[in-house]
Amino acid sequence: MGSSRRTIHICLRWMWYHRNYIIIVVLPLALLPLPLVIPTQEAKCGYAIILMALYWCTECMPLAVTALLPVVLFPMMGIMKAADVSIEYLKDSNMLFIGGLLVAIAVEQWSLHTRIALRVLLLVGVRPALLMMGFMIVSSFLSMWISNSATTAMMLPIASAVLQQLKATETQADERDFQAAAQDNQAFELEISQSKQEMSEEKHPDTKAQLDNGQCENGLSAESLQDSKRRVMDEKYTLLTKGMSLSVCYAASIGGTATLTGTTPNIILKGQIDKLFPGNGDVINFASWFGFAFPNALIMLVLAYFWLLFMFLGFNLKKSFGCGVNNDRDKEAYKVMRQEYKKLGSVRFAEWAVLIIFVLLVVLWFSREPGFIDGWATVLFNKGGPFVSDGTVAIFMSMLFFIIPSQRPRCGGYGTDENGQTVNSPPTLLSWQVVHERMPWNIILLLGGGFALAAGSEESGLSKWLGDCLAPLEQIPPFAISLVLSLLVATFTECSSNTATTTLFLPILASMAVAIKIHPLYVMLPCTIAASLAFMLPVATPPNAIAFAFGKLKVIDMVKAGFMLNIIGILSVNLGVNTWGYAMFDMGNIPHWVNITNSKP
Repeated sequence: MGSSRRTIHICLRWMWYHRNYIIIVVLPLALLPLPLVIPTQEAKCGYAIILMALYWCTECMPLAVTALLPVVLFPMMGIMKAADVSIEYLKDSNMLFIGGLLVAIAVEQWSLHTRIALRVLLLVGVRPALLMMGFMIVSSFLSMWISNSATTAMMLPIASAVLQQLKATETQADERDFQAAAQDNQAFELEISQSKQEMSEEKHPDTKAQLDNGQCENGLSAESLQDSKRRVMDEKYTLLTKGMSLSVCYAASIGGTATLTGTTPNIILKGQIDKLFPGNGDVINFASWFGFAFPNALIMLVLAYFWLLFMFLGFNLKKSFGCGVNNDRDKEAYKVMRQEYKKLGSVRFAEWAVLIIFVLLVVLWFSREPGFIDGWATVLFNKGGPFVSDGTVAIFMSMLFFIIPSQRPRCGGYGTDENGQTVNSPPTLLSWQVVHERMPWNIILLLGGGFALAAGSEESGLSKWLGDCLAPLEQIPPFAISLVLSLLVATFTECSSNTATTTLFLPILASMAVAIKIHPLYVMLPCTIAASLAFMLPVATPPNAIAFAFGKLKVIDMVKAGFMLNIIGILSVNLGVNTWGYAMFDMGNIPHWVNITNSKP
């Protein structure tokens, strides 16, 4: 009996270690009856999508490799030609994404983000509540332009250094206060102890030995009191470290939703809208997305701040905010940030160049097609059609990083290289080697896989079939549909990547919106942002994992804080869709481009 149990245990353990290989082989065979029993184009496309969804959820293969399956499956099943599938992997949305990433790499390469972060933190101060506010503001702002993971990885060491300094200075101050109080009251304490000793000898002779050992009347020594105080301080700073770590990673995720290039799901939405509704008139561009998503991110950030403040610091305003009082402990922690800032030195030519290109890019994005007036692209280039897009601008500006030198041109050399050779010309702001190392090429393949899935669903008729199946939902109020779907996507994204989640859900949501006769953006917008609301689990998103490893967190800490933030995020985005978003995108009417698209044979 014991040997059989041991054998079963060994077999199960072997299967667990080799689970990825088993999943890769077993899943396609288990799903094979679907296209064999129902030999329609819809069933064949459904087979491919279900297989990819399960591969993405289990991560038995790298996500980017799974995203390449349509290149193999769609031609073999007769759904699309290989050339038509392959062309989906490099669309205009990918160009926008690549341009945004090149800007982010340049900002990181020259530590511009670190300078901005430390400058803001020096302005807000080091009081716990103000410090948390400062870290959340900086993290959310930076993640609007660079990756959420890079923002979190950069901000957490700064937060840790400041908190360690605060703790060290508070410990030293307490010890000084304790020693000073002991010296000042030494004579007074001596008189009291002598009188106590005389009284105790008369009434309780056994207590004399205790007093000789330095014990107080309540049985606690000075050392034990100091130890208990130290334990309280350790608990306080452990809680503060948890709060700061969570505030940074949550603010990074929230900030990423504010701009079109801030996080991958936003780009996927633009790509899917352009693919499924080609006559949409560029309804989703940088300016329109920012107009809707930035106020929503601001609301989420404020509410998240107060929730984390309540959880980890309480609502003692005088203690948390300080009301303008600065003590020695605050000054010491402030010095740490000041020293870190000084290490960066004066602003270099390269930093100014990157900053100017970055600001110009943002201005050109906003002014290209603002909506209320004709933008520069309409006046100069787009009179005959939508020739210039946000991707055009992103690529043009990011090419300047490979043209502009990183040092001001001058006579003479530019120092020496790693081998000690004299450098006769300055390097450019970015080199291809740096880009090659830091560019997440896998995400570009993931984006392409999503566009290929959408194209396959459209070609095979699966989108129409799904829409017809979901038509009975027309009887349910649209706001209820949006709320439930946002909750579903936010739950799903906790155990799957936000990229895979949006890739799978958005084509289905578009078909459903057309079938039940509501504006596609009414459900696609909130669900796209909901895919970035992965706050509850360490594995849900890279910033959560970084914070979990850094901040001495337990899973229950993240679940308790993240559950409420998920609710806040879903309610906030649905509020936005039903108020300013409703007016911005005219969601009360079915847009003409939906009818045009679906009237095609």
